[in-house]
Amino acid sequence: MNRRATTLTAGIALLIALVVLAWNAPVKYITIEPGPTFDTLGQAKGKALITVSGAPATKSDGQLRMVTIGELQGMSTFDVIKSWLNKDDATVPREVLIPEGQTQQQSDQQSADDFKSSQASAVTVALRHQGYPVQVKVGKVVDGMPAAGKFQVGDIITSINGQKLLSSQDAINTIRAKPAGTSFKVDFIRNGQAQQTEVTSAAGKDGAPPQVGLELSQEQPSPIKVTFDLDNVGGPSAGLMFTLGIIDKLDPADLTGGKIIAGTGTMDDDGNVGSIGGIPQKLVAAYDAGARVFLTPADNCTEALGHPVKGLELVKVSTIDDALKALQQIRDGKQPTLCTK
Repeated sequence: MNRRATTLTAGIALLIALVVLAWNAPVKYITIEPGPTFDTLGQAKGKALITVSGAPATKSDGQLRMVTIGELQGMSTFDVIKSWLNKDDATVPREVLIPEGQTQQQSDQQSADDFKSSQASAVTVALRHQGYPVQVKVGKVVDGMPAAGKFQVGDIITSINGQKLLSSQDAINTIRAKPAGTSFKVDFIRNGQAQQTEVTSAAGKDGAPPQVGLELSQEQPSPIKVTFDLDNVGGPSAGLMFTLGIIDKLDPADLTGGKIIAGTGTMDDDGNVGSIGGIPQKLVAAYDAGARVFLTPADNCTEALGHPVKGLELVKVSTIDDALKALQQIRDGKQPTLCTK
């Protein structure tokens, strides 16, 4: 073989090697796929997913399934192309899910924190539904501020301008929503006696939001204790189904009506259902788990309708009350409010 042929052969071999390396080298993409689902009324790895104590727990004939997504990382070019061909998966650049500059460890910790927060809000909302309201208590009165002389530590604030408080954040948001100098009528309880006073907000220092000079805490006295047992799942999207699971265990009524109901959505302390990510994959996971009804956050309806799963009904919910009403309508054989274009 002459020198030219040898050089050409070596060049082709090198090119093939580079193509193979590039084909199999990791790329900064993540594939999202349908993940496992869990019945919040059932068990996970032999343990009850939700346990309630301090009150009788009831059993239901159906299921309330929370849904998840799976994330595949460390993908090669081949893996990315393969996932693009799978209609149930979605492949996105890494920074779409993990912000630039955030490590995988930081992302995992945030996901774990969000998961715990969703459980805490689920307990708050479920217990309030069972008749155990949140108490917004005064923890400190700041000297020299408008609240000084009007409130005492231990006062329970029940409403502001006639708006009942469901959380301490409600009080903060109400005051911050109006400009400094706004007067508020505040109903509160002191030593068991209902009282009312008026307080005017002041401008915060260095551009901070308006304030009245109260540091608030949040309590929810109840004999009921709720615990969760579910590993290797993160994020806030199970909040709605956790809430429904707790209510179902405490309420004599079978919320499921014997059906497999799936759903998703964040839950805040006020009972609002928020949007989540990965809705196309979660719809597939729900259907594969046997669900034919999917409780869909209102803000996810458009995306969900754009990725329909035949045979899966998309029920629109914005609050926990919406979800409970929809489940009642399903049990009664009536049509709940659906996602519409």
